[in-house]
Amino acid sequence: SPQVQPFLPQWLAQPKRVQKRIRDHLCPIRDVPGIHPQLLKKLQMNGIESFFPVQAEVIPAILQSASNGYLLGRGGYRPKDICVSAPTGSGKTLSFVIPIVQVLLDRVVCHVRALVVLPTKELAQQVSKVFNVYTVGTGLKVALITGQKPFAKEQEMLVQKKVTGYCSLADIVVATPGRLTDHINQTPGFSLAQLRFLIVDEADRMIDDMHQNCLNQIVRAAFQGEKDSGSNRLFQRTKPGPITAASSCSPQIPLQKLLFSATLTQDPEKLQQLDLFQPCLFTSVYSEKNRDGRETEQDTNNKYTLPERLSQCYVPCDLNSKPLLLLYFMLKMKFTRVLCFTNSREASHRLFLLVQAFGGITVAEFSSRLPPNERKRTMKEFEQGKIQLLISTDATARGIDVKGVNYVINYDAPQFIRAYIHRVGRTARAGEAGVAFSLVLRIQERRFLRMLRNAGIQDIKKHPVKGNLLKPLVQQYEGALCKLEKTIK
Repeated sequence: SPQVQPFLPQWLAQPKRVQKRIRDHLCPIRDVPGIHPQLLKKLQMNGIESFFPVQAEVIPAILQSASNGYLLGRGGYRPKDICVSAPTGSGKTLSFVIPIVQVLLDRVVCHVRALVVLPTKELAQQVSKVFNVYTVGTGLKVALITGQKPFAKEQEMLVQKKVTGYCSLADIVVATPGRLTDHINQTPGFSLAQLRFLIVDEADRMIDDMHQNCLNQIVRAAFQGEKDSGSNRLFQRTKPGPITAASSCSPQIPLQKLLFSATLTQDPEKLQQLDLFQPCLFTSVYSEKNRDGRETEQDTNNKYTLPERLSQCYVPCDLNSKPLLLLYFMLKMKFTRVLCFTNSREASHRLFLLVQAFGGITVAEFSSRLPPNERKRTMKEFEQGKIQLLISTDATARGIDVKGVNYVINYDAPQFIRAYIHRVGRTARAGEAGVAFSLVLRIQERRFLRMLRNAGIQDIKKHPVKGNLLKPLVQQYEGALCKLEKTIK
C-alpha cells in the first residue's frame, strides 16, 4: 500500500529533545565542547558555572554550524536553520549570545553580521545588555535600535560616512521590527549584505501578521548585496537552492536563521513562511518518563511546557470580589513580590489607584503608558523588594526576566493560552519555585479550564476563598472606592 505522507515535516515530527528538569540536568560550562576560553572566563566572572539543558544543546549546535568560519567555501556547505522551543526562564538568550560572540571574535572588518529581532523594547534592551556583557574587550560592537533614541542618533550608531563610502559601526544589531524596517528603508549605507545570523526571539509573535513583513524585508535586504560598489560582486549571495557550478564558484556568506520561543508554533504552515533551510528543532515540549522509566508519548496536545517548580491554582469568584481577593492575598496571606496581570492598560491603572487608595501595600504599575526610565526604576525597586505588588499588562509578560517573582496573579483571566503561558512563566524561573493564581469569574470557569486542558495542562488546583474571609476588608475597601471616584472626577 502507498505510504501515507505524515502531516508534520520530519524536523517537526522528530525534534531533538532537551531535558525539562533544569536543576537535575545542569552541565558544567567546561563540559560543553568548543567554547572559547575567553568566553568561559566571562561566564565565570558573571557567576555562571553550569549551563541549563537548552544552552548545553544549542550552543554547540550553533558553533558547529559555523565551524568552517562564516564564509562558505566551495562544496556549498550551508548551515541548517535552528528552532528552539523551551519554557520561559530556561536560558534561551545565552544560548545564542555565546556562540554568536564566539563566531565573530576573529572578524577583521566591522559589518552587521548578527541581527536579533524582538517584539518589545524591554526585551531588546535586555538582550543587548547580555550581548554587552560578553562583548566587552572583544572589539565587537553592539547597537540597540528600538526607537528610544531619535532616528538620526540611531543612524550615527549604525553607519559612518567616509571618503571611501559608508562603513558599518555595528557587528551585532538588536532591534524591534518597526524601527529596524525604517533603517532598512531610510538609512543610507545600512547594509545587511554581510548578515550571517538572523535571530528571531519570541518567534511565534514575530511570525504573526504584523511582523511578517519586517522579516521579509530583512531577508530581501540580506540578498540585495551592496548596491554601489562593484568590487563586492564577489560576495553577492544567491538565494539558497540546489548547488550548481555557478553557485559554488564564488564564496558566499550563508544566512542562518535561529528562532527561539517559549510557545513556538507547531503549525508548519506558519513556519513555512520563514522559508527555513533544513531546519533542526530543539524542544523540551514532550512527555515525561513513566514509572518504569520508559518514555510515554502522551497525547500530542502537550504543546507547551511550564517551568517545573510552578504551582498553579485558580480561584472561582465574581466581579465584585476580585479586588477584595487581591487585597486579601496581599494583606492577610502576606504575599510578597507579586506580579499581577490585567487585560488592559485602563484596568491596570484603575486597579493600581484602587490598591493605592486602600493603603498598606507598596504597589506600582508597569505599562506602556510610562516612559522607559520610569519602567526601569520600577522594575529595579520590585527586584529589590521595595515594591510588593506590580500591576501590569500582557505587553510586559513576554520574556521580561524579573528577578524573584514569588507569585503571579492573573487578576483578569487571560483569553489565550499563550498569554497564560507567558504570564505564569514570569515566576519559577531558572529552576526556582513559584505560584500562579488566576482569578476566574464563574461564567469563565468552563472556558478557562478547557483552554488549559487543550494545552495539556492538568495540574491546576481549584482554590476557593470563602466570602467571610473577605468581610473584614469590605468597609475599608468601600472607603477606598469613594476616594477613587473623587480622584477620577
